Amino acid sequence: MKKRLNIFCLLITPILIIALGVCYQSQSIAVSAFAKSKQTLYFNNTINAKVNTNNVLSDHYIIEKDKKSKEDTDKMLKAKSTFVTENQDIMVYPGGQPIGVKLNTKGVLVVALSDIDGTNGKKQSPASNAGVEIGDSIIKINNIVINHAEDIRRFVNSEKNPELTLKIQRRNGSKIFDVKVKPTIDSTDGKQKIGLWVRDSTAGVGTLTLYDSKTNKFAALGHPITDSDTGTILSINNGVIISSNIISIKKGTKGTPGELRGLFIDENKIKGQLINNTECGIFGNGTKSLINNKFNKPMKIGLKNEIKEGEAQILTTINGNEPELFKIEIQKLLQQDIPGSKSMIIKITDPRLLEKTGGIVQGMSGSPIIQNNKIVGAVTHVLINKPDVGYGIYIEWMLKDAGILSK
Repeated sequence: MKKRLNIFCLLITPILIIALGVCYQSQSIAVSAFAKSKQTLYFNNTINAKVNTNNVLSDHYIIEKDKKSKEDTDKMLKAKSTFVTENQDIMVYPGGQPIGVKLNTKGVLVVALSDIDGTNGKKQSPASNAGVEIGDSIIKINNIVINHAEDIRRFVNSEKNPELTLKIQRRNGSKIFDVKVKPTIDSTDGKQKIGLWVRDSTAGVGTLTLYDSKTNKFAALGHPITDSDTGTILSINNGVIISSNIISIKKGTKGTPGELRGLFIDENKIKGQLINNTECGIFGNGTKSLINNKFNKPMKIGLKNEIKEGEAQILTTINGNEPELFKIEIQKLLQQDIPGSKSMIIKITDPRLLEKTGGIVQGMSGSPIIQNNKIVGAVTHVLINKPDVGYGIYIEWMLKDAGILSK
């Protein structure tokens, strides 16, 4: 028996080592850098600044698999065939230039809960006791719409409200419901508190993917803007995109993602209004100012069935605001019947880009992937342990969420 166990261990150990190695190498991050700029965190009824200027939008490490029945699959294939025939000739302007993104959330996002030193001893967070969870959004208090962290201070500090009714939207919009919260007096300062931190905005730099002059719609990033603390996809109350300039590069290395460091410019000149933040990127209505000067001719789109593994290019900016073409290789096309930001595995092969950036770096999210003079996707992620390798999204997922293609 002992001999059999030893043989089993000898056989299984290499398999486990290989599996762990694959898992480690496949860890990835979304390559847009978003800072908690102009955000307010509300902690126990005291407004505090908690700013981190180098936050990264993270994403799941799961590639979706088809779980549909054969009948559903047949219907889907038939629908795909019609879709390809009807949408082959759509042409859009390529992006590739950096953009600044400013976003205000719908309601305020709960990013932490905290106990309170009450007058009768330490008490658990009143908000937590009422059922509030990290990742929830508070959209109303006492039936009044909440837009900013300061709105919560106003309600909690009001002596006329010994009990508050909070309308909560559960993480990623799965459920909306009311909870009643009774503020607690903090023994340290005598103020009423409910024991939570919230965030109401974010800002950062990414890359424009495309602009459609016929509908005035734009698409960017290729992955959602998520809260760096909770991983929640931020719901948009309002937001804008503006111009940005790349001023320096932090080169990526194994285990340490690089970064394109950019600055907002001409902040009063709005280039587009944000409408949606989805699994496939950010979308909205833009102006013709989104057409860049260098690549100012519309290009055809390439759907999933047109993409081939092999040579391609990305259009991205590593200095100033003028995009350039760089060589890449599409290493693997992944089966996706459900929209997601990890559609293909790509590798940077351009010597100059590798020398400058080390591969895919933060700030490149949304850079168009071009093959055979067609926009076929956009850069979305980098593998933490292989900075020259990452993921891209099929362009049709972004076109559908942008409202340029029918779903």
